[in-house]
Amino acid sequence: MTQEIIHEAPASQTLEGQQTNTFFHSPAPNDPILNVNNIQGNILGGFNKDYQALLFLEIENPNAFKHWLESQIKFIATASEVIAFNRLFKSSKERRGREGTVKATWVNIAFSFEGLKKLTNDADAFTDTSFKAGLAARAVDLNDPVDKDGKPIGWVVGGPDNGKVDLVFIIASDDRADLLAEVSRILESIVVFTDDQNNVKSSGARITFLEEGANLPAPLSGHEHFGNKDGISQPGIRGRLSDNPKELLTPRQNPENQNQGKPGQDVLWPGEFVFGYEGQNDDAKTLEDSKGEVVSAGLHWANDGSYLVFRRLRQDVYKFHHFLNEKAANLNTDPQKVSAKLIGRWPSGAPTVRTPEKDAPKLGDDDNANNDFEFNGDDPLKDHFFRNDVVPPSKDATGLRCPFIAHTRKTYPRNDKTPGGGGPGPEEIDRSEVTTQTHRLLRRGIPYGPVSASTPNNPLKDKKFVDRGLHFLAYQTSIVDQFEFVTKFWANNPEFSKEAATGHEFKGELTLGHDPIIGQSKNNKPGDNRTREFYIHLEDDQGKPRTKKLTAPEDWVIPTGGGYFFAPSISALKEVLTK
Repeated sequence: MTQEIIHEAPASQTLEGQQTNTFFHSPAPNDPILNVNNIQGNILGGFNKDYQALLFLEIENPNAFKHWLESQIKFIATASEVIAFNRLFKSSKERRGREGTVKATWVNIAFSFEGLKKLTNDADAFTDTSFKAGLAARAVDLNDPVDKDGKPIGWVVGGPDNGKVDLVFIIASDDRADLLAEVSRILESIVVFTDDQNNVKSSGARITFLEEGANLPAPLSGHEHFGNKDGISQPGIRGRLSDNPKELLTPRQNPENQNQGKPGQDVLWPGEFVFGYEGQNDDAKTLEDSKGEVVSAGLHWANDGSYLVFRRLRQDVYKFHHFLNEKAANLNTDPQKVSAKLIGRWPSGAPTVRTPEKDAPKLGDDDNANNDFEFNGDDPLKDHFFRNDVVPPSKDATGLRCPFIAHTRKTYPRNDKTPGGGGPGPEEIDRSEVTTQTHRLLRRGIPYGPVSASTPNNPLKDKKFVDRGLHFLAYQTSIVDQFEFVTKFWANNPEFSKEAATGHEFKGELTLGHDPIIGQSKNNKPGDNRTREFYIHLEDDQGKPRTKKLTAPEDWVIPTGGGYFFAPSISALKEVLTK
């Protein structure tokens, strides 16, 4: 079994698994060459493992910690290694028809602003104000439940009463035994640190919090605890892995659009996610011509690094399923259909834009089809509006197939009209899409906690409290303009999509509301009313829209911890943070 591969492989070499046309198609000679030997592996490649642990530490003695950290750098996985392995894993699985032929265990690291201040004198030069403030200090602005003093309620990690968090290790593996072995190695080295001369020293660190996450077992593999397929819509990234113009991080696989990877997956400039590269130009007129300036964190040594947002989100599965079941009974429909309207996808991942009235598992499983749709514009009518198996490019300007409040539409409005479009005019749609793409995230989340026996058709309450949910992890180069923007101005904003919904009112009212999954009411103090409202559309027996306003009296997704971190490059670890 392969445990480690291509350590510090030269970027000019073809990565293992890329020797065939499986992974690259059209060339992109103008894409920048990415320094994949210097970028941490989870940022661009994504670990994509079945088992993952998050280990949080406090730095108690910075000088001692630097010596200990130096001993750990060789274990930090690079993008070169992870990308190569992921492609080897995929090609091996396709050829043999099963998983498990190769496996790997990866480690990455990221530091809070307070942690960086303990290790370097120039941390104040970071320009992202939210990163420097920290997630707990931003809880009020994100509508998280807080006490009368504005401190987050119910947090188990990252809060002011949970102990200091200066850094986090992400440990991931294809095998749980291998994961635990690597976690044990790190823990033992913290407790008893032995240098190269076998001298026992202090690691300078204290363990603050440790928690495992895991891919859910079948039949929920690849799904989150509510029962929906997760992690489907990820942005493509412009960038080459070598001098070869065809050796791309995101292969161009859509013959109809060379600015996409897979159909529907727009490719963005890498500076949106990694410092030191060109990002998107939010002043561009079209997405095809949106190359911007090189993105800087404020420090040269931060290049090839990325901000990491961690949110520990507890999911109340019973309450969500009970809501679906109750509303479905009132509407004389299926609970899974109500769920699909709230999320914008069926449990299989099939988008409601393409199949609004029934699930289509084959569509959901096809990653060359399950993102192949837009929102603005309407397909020509045929029989009735809610027909299924719509041929792409599927569109839904009215919000009837995918409501304006649906989670997937609220968090990624694609080519919907937005405030960024600049108002009515010939450029509004193009400008809206240009600005939308400046708010994307590279999501790397994984569920935590045991599976619930509850289903939308049979809601079941746990006999005693069970903590389960999602370790939300996302990389970006602006916490202010990416994670916080999406949360504050889209998901939490009941008026967002006003521009898109105008002209498609129901009885004179815009069919808007909070994101029903992660959206939070601004009423976030103890005793406040957390009620949220939103509209969905169903098909009546004549094939016409049936619009209903739903009210959710409480939250189903509850923040219980988190933090803002910076994932430095390998060279920054070696030359800055250990000196």
